[in-house]
Amino acid sequence: MNVFEEVKQHLTARYVAEHYGLTVSHHGMARCPFHDDHTPSMKIDNRFHCFACGADGDVIDYTGRLFGLGPYDAARKLASDFGLSAEAQPNTAIKHAEPPITERFCIRTLWRYLRLLRIWKVRYAPQLGENIDDRFVESLKWTDTVLELLGDLQYRTRADADQAMRALTEGGLIMKLYDYVNRKETENGIIGR
Repeated sequence: MNVFEEVKQHLTARYVAEHYGLTVSHHGMARCPFHDDHTPSMKIDNRFHCFACGADGDVIDYTGRLFGLGPYDAARKLASDFGLSAEAQPNTAIKHAEPPITERFCIRTLWRYLRLLRIWKVRYAPQLGENIDDRFVESLKWTDTVLELLGDLQYRTRADADQAMRALTEGGLIMKLYDYVNRKETENGIIGR
């Protein structure tokens, strides 16, 4: 099976878009990342189509457009990012391509981390006489901070959101968190990013 077939068989545009930070409603609508979209105008599921700018295609087209890659490099990036095929490992230039840092990307990454923390708080809660697991401690330490950042980004003033974005992008913090969450979700068998 070639890299194109493998990617298309295992991944949908919606799953990949959500993984790369796009928020999709339960109706499959999202704000198009390819133009300045103020209301959801993109329908996304197996394929995507923006009714405003006309962007259209499959999972490979979406990834290529998002990262500025040709179809082959986009397919190889997807295979690498989602662990689909050993033969489809991207070259170094593609491996370092990162999702665009937007407010939606930050919110999505923080929600994924919060979900992980909540799972750990329950799954690794110490029983009487047991040692305390580091993941349980991490959940206690970071849950309030993540909730505060989400509140600043989603529910408070524009100034609060701007300050939160500066804190998250300074020193590449949000990308480090994004990579960490991806790794920990994989290690813990959590899917549905």
